[in-house]
Amino acid sequence: MAKRQSKNDSSQVKAILQANDQQRSDNDKPEKELNSKENSSQPSCSSSSSGQCSEKDLTDFTSSYSSGPCNTKDIQSTSARSLSPGHVRSRSPEVADLPMRTQKEEVKSSCCQLDDLKRLPHCYVSLGKLHFSRTHTVLIDVSLFNCGARLVPQEGRDLWHSNFVKMPCSQAVNHGGPSQVSRWKLISKQLSTLARKTTVSVNDVATAIVEYNPKYKDRWSFDALETFVKRVPKTENYFNTLFPKIAALALRLPEQIKKAVPLLQRGHSAAITLSQVQISCLLANAFFCTFPHRNTSRPNAEYNNYPSINFTSLFGNWSERKKEKLRAIMHYFNVVTNENTKLEGLVTFERYCLRDTDMPSWKRSTEKLHKLYVASCGSIETEGTGLLQVDFASSWIGGGVLSSGLVQEEILFLINPELIVSRLFTEKLADSECLIITGSQQFSCYSGFGDSFEWAGPHEEYLERDVWARLKRQILAIDALHFKNSREQYSMMKITRELNKAYCGFKGQHGQEEPDIATGKWGCGAFNGDPQLKAVIQLMAAAKTRKGLAFFTFGDEHLERSLQQIHHLLVTEEVTVGELYRLLENYCFDLHKPGGLHLFDFIRKAIRSLRSQL
Repeated sequence: MAKRQSKNDSSQVKAILQANDQQRSDNDKPEKELNSKENSSQPSCSSSSSGQCSEKDLTDFTSSYSSGPCNTKDIQSTSARSLSPGHVRSRSPEVADLPMRTQKEEVKSSCCQLDDLKRLPHCYVSLGKLHFSRTHTVLIDVSLFNCGARLVPQEGRDLWHSNFVKMPCSQAVNHGGPSQVSRWKLISKQLSTLARKTTVSVNDVATAIVEYNPKYKDRWSFDALETFVKRVPKTENYFNTLFPKIAALALRLPEQIKKAVPLLQRGHSAAITLSQVQISCLLANAFFCTFPHRNTSRPNAEYNNYPSINFTSLFGNWSERKKEKLRAIMHYFNVVTNENTKLEGLVTFERYCLRDTDMPSWKRSTEKLHKLYVASCGSIETEGTGLLQVDFASSWIGGGVLSSGLVQEEILFLINPELIVSRLFTEKLADSECLIITGSQQFSCYSGFGDSFEWAGPHEEYLERDVWARLKRQILAIDALHFKNSREQYSMMKITRELNKAYCGFKGQHGQEEPDIATGKWGCGAFNGDPQLKAVIQLMAAAKTRKGLAFFTFGDEHLERSLQQIHHLLVTEEVTVGELYRLLENYCFDLHKPGGLHLFDFIRKAIRSLRSQL
């Protein structure tokens, strides 16, 4: 804790605290309104495209409050708070209580080592026996599983209902025509023909798919799949013999999925647990584009608020990106269709919705920053093993994994293809929702990013399993806002939304000791987020949930150093989450002025300027 100042210094601080309240903006908004909608009269931050505040603003900001009345009662009230050594009123839209130190700022880091963070399997999470409930659907026989038997699909009813996945093998699906042949019989006929062959060409695959999707015969292209098979070297080209195996796997759907699969819908916290075999069977059907009502995204379409699941967009419009994507996907199918492969695990997909009553009061939060490990080398999925791994998600889960997208989320879904099945039942995420996937298996290694991405061969899985037979890997999908204009992010409405989104994911859903978090430049890159602002937001959310943070900057050494420095300053000054929130208000309020500082420089200079008044 920072060393306390003398009473004279405290008196000076209190004089600053009592400074002219009329400097506050007439455009003040209560924090709860920031959680709902932005006031159109709030001062705009849009004139500074780089997200900076000027040094002159900081001088004005501090010199405006150099005098004012003070009394002993006020001083005692201030000292009663666990803050060092005083708090300053700013001219922002709200009072910004900012802690200060008078001794020279230390240069050593307050960051921890990676091994200091809590991770699976060392965190103790008491699961008890596997069970189903009104909000937890389990697609395997729970009684047999808890007795130690092998995984057996749970018996149940087929439902053709808007709250459930409409399955291709449902008896309710009919393909129109004089004979009223069920659509699944059409699919079965085509796939059985492929499964009986020793080798199958891309043309055979395409012919089968359009046979039961006739309206798309002249609209779907398979040129990417065809070019892929032609260009991959012979030593790696096993695809003509793999296609029949995928077809055979898809045909097992009725025996593997025997009960209705609920949709994870907006506004409802719910979970689905299914076996790895069941996932492989569903993905084989996605490969052969069998899911009904899932081939259009028109506004009036039944599943217009869900991501695509059929693989048609992956098969058309050849590119080098598609080649590497297909290498990863085909490797997955090559593994799961191998008779020597034993898929013996379960995977849980849990949608969590943060209720309005659970939203934090950020301005009044008293938590101080928690542990931070930051590195420019390493990755979330490797060095972050055992931590809660953040997926920089799209609100449409999986993003462009089945099209041309190839950034962090898409790569994650390619090396862990079991994640793709979440697109079948997960509705678009709302602002206060996240998706947590527990137990998915990594099948591939990779190198590069975007256009430089390359499939780098098989991954050998070594993780332990929990008592529910899930690999001890947790992936958290949280979607950041996408700013077409980067200036839009410097408003407290947007910042509060991002804080609530991160808090929703970091919070932990079961009230037990859970792993710390592995993250990085969430919402930056293609989403145009400010890396410094997003880092502060995640630090605040982690502090609020009392979680440590491993932050990987993906080669950005400047961000690594500056984040270490600003974290050290905030820790040694004992800045609380609430004080940091008010400092962000100051930053956004002053950004409409020309010229200026990046966020970390603003924080650093604000604290130094405030110190100089003691």
